[in-house]
Amino acid sequence: MIPTNPIERPLLDIRQMEACYQDVIRVLHGVDLHVKKGECVALLGANGAGKTTTLKAISGMLADEGSVTAGEVWVDGENVTGMAAHHMVRNGMMHVLEGRYVFPDLTVHENLRMGAYTRKDRQNIEADLEQVFEYFPRLRERITVQAGYLSGGEQQMLVIGRALMARPRILLLDEPSMGLAPILVREVFEIIHRIRSEQELTLLLVEQNAVAALRLADRAYLIETGKIVLEGPADDLKEDPRIQKAYLGGGR
Repeated sequence: MIPTNPIERPLLDIRQMEACYQDVIRVLHGVDLHVKKGECVALLGANGAGKTTTLKAISGMLADEGSVTAGEVWVDGENVTGMAAHHMVRNGMMHVLEGRYVFPDLTVHENLRMGAYTRKDRQNIEADLEQVFEYFPRLRERITVQAGYLSGGEQQMLVIGRALMARPRILLLDEPSMGLAPILVREVFEIIHRIRSEQELTLLLVEQNAVAALRLADRAYLIETGKIVLEGPADDLKEDPRIQKAYLGGGR
C-alpha cells in the first residue's frame, strides 16, 4: 500500500516488476525499488543482471518492443503501469538510453530542441537551451555540427542535455560512462551532480562504474540475475564485502 502522506510517498515506486523477452526468456523476477523526490538512486549489477531491462520496463520501452512485463509502476502516487514510452515522457519521465542515441543527421541545436517537443511553454525553451549550454559549454561550440560527427563524450553530453530540455521530473540514466575516457567520466559525473543540486532532479542511475555511481547516489540497489539482493544507503554499500569484492576492486 503506497503511503498517503505525499512527503513520505516515493516519486517513483516499482512493485514486483517482471519482464520476459520473446515470451520465454525471463529477465526480471519481482523487482521492487523506489526513488524519492530529489533523490539519486543507483542500480548496480554485472552485465546481464537485468539493469537495462529494469529501466526499459519502467519507461515503457519494453512494452513498445512487444516484450511481456508484469508488476506496477507508480509515479507520484499515480499508477502508470502499461503506459507507452511516449506517454511516460509526457508524464515527466525521460530515459537516456545506453549507447548515446542521437539523431545523427540533425545538428546539436536541432537534437536539443527535439527534447522539448512535448512542451507547450515555448517562451521558456530558449532559456533552458542556454542552461544546457552552461552545463555543457562544448555543445555551444558544436551547435551547428551534425550529431553523428561528435565524439563519444560530446554525444553523451548531448543526450543528457536533450533529456533536460524536456524538464523531466524523473531521469533514468543508463551507463553514462560507457566507452568514455576516465577524465570524461569525471567530467560527466561532476555535471550530473551539479544538475542534481541545482534542479533537484530525481535520478535513477544504472552504471557499471560502481565507484562513480556510489559517490553520486544517496541510495543503491544491487541486482543479480533479475532479483534485488541488496539495498541501502550508498555509503553503507561502499563498505559491504560483496560490493567491495565484485565492484570496487577490493574485499575484506
